[in-house]
Amino acid sequence: MNIWVIMVAAGLITYMMRVFFIVLVGRKEIPNNIRIGLQFVPPAVLTAIIVPEVLYSDSVMQLTIRNYRLIAAVLACIVAWKTKNAILTVVVGMLVLLILQMLSN
Repeated sequence: MNIWVIMVAAGLITYMMRVFFIVLVGRKEIPNNIRIGLQFVPPAVLTAIIVPEVLYSDSVMQLTIRNYRLIAAVLACIVAWKTKNAILTVVVGMLVLLILQMLSN
């Protein structure tokens, strides 16, 4: 039962934070410098999430050819750069990682 209380509370808190921001800022014009700065938030957050998962294993940086996540990420970045297709990028990255892991076993 405790998990449900925690989940509902977390959902309500998240919802209230979003509603508060919309009500507070919804009718006001956001300054241009803040608008420009907000454009960098999604790439920064994604980088902060993805890079440690790709480079680190057991709290140790793995910059070797045996780091299959790094190889898959590099190939996915090349696909993203060349095609600008997010779905294809994810599919290629996942397939490369899966194939490398299957070949190593």
